[in-house]
Amino acid sequence: MISPLAHIDPKAQIANNVTIEPFAFIEADVIIGEGTWIGPHVVLMNGARIGKNCKIFPGAVISAIPQDLKFDGEVTTAEVGDGTIVREYVTINRGTNDRMKTTVGQNCLLMAYAHVAHDCVVGNNVILANLVMLAGHVTIEDWAILEGYVGVVQFAKIGAHSFIAGKSGVRKNVPPFVKAAREPLAFAGVNTTGMRRRGFTNETIAQVEDIYRTLYLRGLNVSNALAVIEKDHPASKEKDLILDFIRSSQDGVIRGIS
Repeated sequence: MISPLAHIDPKAQIANNVTIEPFAFIEADVIIGEGTWIGPHVVLMNGARIGKNCKIFPGAVISAIPQDLKFDGEVTTAEVGDGTIVREYVTINRGTNDRMKTTVGQNCLLMAYAHVAHDCVVGNNVILANLVMLAGHVTIEDWAILEGYVGVVQFAKIGAHSFIAGKSGVRKNVPPFVKAAREPLAFAGVNTTGMRRRGFTNETIAQVEDIYRTLYLRGLNVSNALAVIEKDHPASKEKDLILDFIRSSQDGVIRGIS
């Protein structure tokens, strides 16, 4: 059902079985997938790409131009994957000529007032709680959870299956599978609860805990810790994911709690 009280540019591409509530505002260069619900007072601006079976709640604004003074009017997009829920007053800005798009993956939950800035890449099954603020060019990998009031600096990367405690400031990259808390943000253990919920075995969880003991609790610098992990810990996909993440983090990762 499409309300006659919604403003929809005739050039917008709207699939079957889409519901658009009164007073939604949809510009011309917008694509909406099947089964999606667009709530009242939602604004979808040029470049918005909304997947199938999404729910966009009142007041959300998707694909406004970046809050970046370098933006020069380039044609870019803001993309939301299938099954994602965008709650009240969330803002997702479109990309710049860096990545040309901002993307939020499938089956994510973006709670009220969260902000996803230009050129961010948010993976699948990610939860951004209320008032999470992502600066430009941030990457968040699959299954990460950021609690309320978390702020992430530009270009930071947050690894898969990680958990960031509320009111944290993320200034360094956060490796996969970890819990991060305190100020300044530091390693606070392995996200064992999240891993169990997602079907990781006790053996795999124990292996990940051993890797992070070597990295954070043995008094080694990062280079030496990585060498020990490479040599002494058994091969696994999780080990490779952790090592690749840390080695690619040119600006470093969070430290252990001192």
